[in-house]
Amino acid sequence: MVGTYNPILVVFSLLVAILASYTALDMAGRLATARGRGLYGWMAGGALAMGLGIWSMHFIAMLAFHLPIPVGYDLAITLYSMAASIGASAYALWLASRPHLPLPRLVAGAVLMGSGIAAMHYLGMAAMRMQPGIDYDPLWFAASILVAIGASGAALWIALWLRRESRHTRLLRLAASLVMGLAIVGMHYTGMAAATFPAGSICAAVIDGGLETRWLAVLVIVATVAIIGITLVASLFDRRLHHRTGHLADSLARANQELVEASLHDPLTRLPNRMLLQDRIEQAIENAHRHGTSVAVLFCDLDGFKLVNDAYGHQFGDRLLARVAERVRGLLRPQDTLARLGGDEFVAVLGVESTDDAVVVAERVTAAVAEPLLIDGAELQLSASLGIALYPDDATSERELMAHADAAMHHTKQSGRNGYTFFTPAMQASTSRRLRLLQDLRRAIARDELLLHYQPKFPASGKPVIGAEALLRWQHPELGLLGPDTFIPIAERSGLILAIGDWVLDRACAQLRAWHDAGHPGWSMAVNLSPLQFASPALVETVRETLRRHALDPAHLTLEVTETTAMKDVEDSLQRLNTLTAMGVKIAIDDFGTGYSSLLYLKRMPASELKIDRAFVRDLEHNPEDAAIVSSIVALGRSLQLQVVAEGVETEAQRAFLDQLGCDLLQGYHLGRPMDAETFLHRAG
Repeated sequence: MVGTYNPILVVFSLLVAILASYTALDMAGRLATARGRGLYGWMAGGALAMGLGIWSMHFIAMLAFHLPIPVGYDLAITLYSMAASIGASAYALWLASRPHLPLPRLVAGAVLMGSGIAAMHYLGMAAMRMQPGIDYDPLWFAASILVAIGASGAALWIALWLRRESRHTRLLRLAASLVMGLAIVGMHYTGMAAATFPAGSICAAVIDGGLETRWLAVLVIVATVAIIGITLVASLFDRRLHHRTGHLADSLARANQELVEASLHDPLTRLPNRMLLQDRIEQAIENAHRHGTSVAVLFCDLDGFKLVNDAYGHQFGDRLLARVAERVRGLLRPQDTLARLGGDEFVAVLGVESTDDAVVVAERVTAAVAEPLLIDGAELQLSASLGIALYPDDATSERELMAHADAAMHHTKQSGRNGYTFFTPAMQASTSRRLRLLQDLRRAIARDELLLHYQPKFPASGKPVIGAEALLRWQHPELGLLGPDTFIPIAERSGLILAIGDWVLDRACAQLRAWHDAGHPGWSMAVNLSPLQFASPALVETVRETLRRHALDPAHLTLEVTETTAMKDVEDSLQRLNTLTAMGVKIAIDDFGTGYSSLLYLKRMPASELKIDRAFVRDLEHNPEDAAIVSSIVALGRSLQLQVVAEGVETEAQRAFLDQLGCDLLQGYHLGRPMDAETFLHRAG
């Protein structure tokens, strides 16, 4: 009995085989990256999709085969063949998920998988229950099994190969699916070529009520396409999810790395910051201890940078710092560290064999900084003050090395700048004193050790007093009464100046309220603002709340801002000053003439006073240049309708001269020294 084939279904069986192969390879790739429960889920879904694909290819091919008798299939045996296909697929995917697949295991896997596929095919043939039974040609039968084993081996090898290939994965997988599909179809039709149906055979499955071919066709096609399609769609979404997750993970990793870099490096110069510097010094100390060598810490401060920053602005100053950092970094070895602490302070950490090594580097740094720099057409020349401390000669810890190098740097500053100084024990007293003052200053407010003295302000023509300027003093329990020059720089460097400034403002306003209540409602109070306090976002609200708390008319409060501070960030300063003057507070530009004010900006400043710095008043009688400067400032103040205040008046001749020039208000020891509130009220009242 001779059978025939429907060519359309033959082609369709090939397409299903290719689709099943593509699904199998996609699942194999998915299993290579899956972990935990996801691995077993993809393996179960992949085995079902792949097994049903191969099984459906077989039955579609069987449906394409027509015998001149009615044909049906036994349901139980058909399900057995499906189980064999799914089992073989599960085993294949399990092998493909292994990290390594040596040749013996590959061969054994191909044999078992091929045997499973062959069992599926011949069980499917047995589901027809032909009587008499189907005759199989031994050679073709053996060939079909070998083809099944060969196709299985090729499938496993291709799956492993694609897992290692990172480029053109989708195109290669499609080509591999075509090869695998042809191999699987080849096995089926080789097995069919081995089958001979004797004349007069009947299909017992039809007689016993087995599945009819048309219903089996619908079941196989719909179920197979649905399962394979769902699996591929799930795989596609999973791939996109993995891609997005991977992209997000990479982005987070990059962001985390950038955050780590940002937390350890100065944003302007990209040099290590204080935190990373501490770690580098500790590593250098440990390495020097192991090898019996030394470590040199060079603390560098740029001389004159503040003047450049004030004159040309912060952006210009930032470019200058970056250029200096680049120049100094080029002098050091790769194993050395150059860090920026902030502002114009840099620290270099060197591994050295002797003191001479540190001397060579220090001289190179001072020479490099002293070389002119051309920025935006402006040629600038700075100098550097360096302090050097050595491990283990001067200190044995990171903290001590930094403190001693800082002390040596300050000694260089005091000795004329533009050079370097090695730390000596004599400097430790100064360092210890600063550290002690800082520690004591942190507790000074709580211990009520700070106090205010008040210096009277007079009209240039004479008395009576019109107000006072609040001046800060510190009644140290052991060192006695300290002036601001002793501790204000420490407070500014440590940030304590913000809390101290708020305390001064509150106490000064409280005292002014007391004087008003004592019968002097016309008196005013002047309070100096530090640069940090002026730049604080909380300043305006602090002033408003302080005035409200003490029930003061804002017009009786004058806030003094140095010319340099006001010009630091002009637009921001103007906005803050306009807000304060809108409240009614008066603004005085302090130390006028010592900075680099632009007349254009000064005209926009909502100030009510210009204060002439005492440096111009000191030699006023004997120095024509100072007299000319003071005269010019007075004329400028009058043209801008500002009161002009001269401070530092120490002689009657100075008072008379300033009165003649046209100054409005005067301060100085000749008129009245700073005094406590009770004495001020007694003398001025």
